[in-house]
Amino acid sequence: MAQQNALLAELYEGDTGRAHRFRYGLLLFDAATVVYVVGTSFLPRHAWIERIDIAFGLVVLLDFLARLAISRNRSREFLHLSTWADIAALVSFLAPVIGEGVGFLRILRTLRLLRTYQLLDRLRADSAVFRANEDAILAATNLAVFVFVMTGIVYATQHGTNPAIGNAIDALYFTVTSLTTTGYGDITLPGPTGRLISVAVMIFGVTLFLRLAQVLFRPPKIRFPCPTCGLQRHDTDAVHCKACGTRLAIPDEGSD
Repeated sequence: MAQQNALLAELYEGDTGRAHRFRYGLLLFDAATVVYVVGTSFLPRHAWIERIDIAFGLVVLLDFLARLAISRNRSREFLHLSTWADIAALVSFLAPVIGEGVGFLRILRTLRLLRTYQLLDRLRADSAVFRANEDAILAATNLAVFVFVMTGIVYATQHGTNPAIGNAIDALYFTVTSLTTTGYGDITLPGPTGRLISVAVMIFGVTLFLRLAQVLFRPPKIRFPCPTCGLQRHDTDAVHCKACGTRLAIPDEGSD
């Protein structure tokens, strides 16, 4: 058991080549799962989808148990939103076994993308594209996660009671038009619950959308912590830190 835990600790937290490849594999699995969740949300339920759900659920379960096994404080893990997103995804993916119709929870799998941020340091080291566009990539990821989750909430709360929400595409359409403040008015969410959902989409969605626009259109910055004051971002041609005046030794792209 101790040997197995040591292996898991290396794979999830180590700095070896095997650990890096393993975590990149988890990142690809997370991305593939999101694509599957979004894609199948527009399809009627079939037996083959339920079988794939179970397969995904078993992989997620193994990953979840492995993380708990190497956690230094397992009780604190349940204070993290990503942990409860994993639990919700597990319940949803294994619903054919449990016998509950909780398909909406499958969309919460998108929240797991946030956990892949543990790979940030590795991605910065390995990818020049990521280093140059980190803020934009993270802002776009946050916005996409929000859109997918809110689409699932809109569909789950309105389908069957709101004739304007007949499928997941209608829910996605409402979420995007509300988020961008286009507001055509052809789909509305009646009642107190619908209004509260609309308010949440507009407030949080517009904030995330503006954040993405901000990082796309502001002047480019380079990430390099100032050794004196810790300021993280500087102009690409900066010689001194604007905050404290310390001379910076920002390495050229591609230098060791």
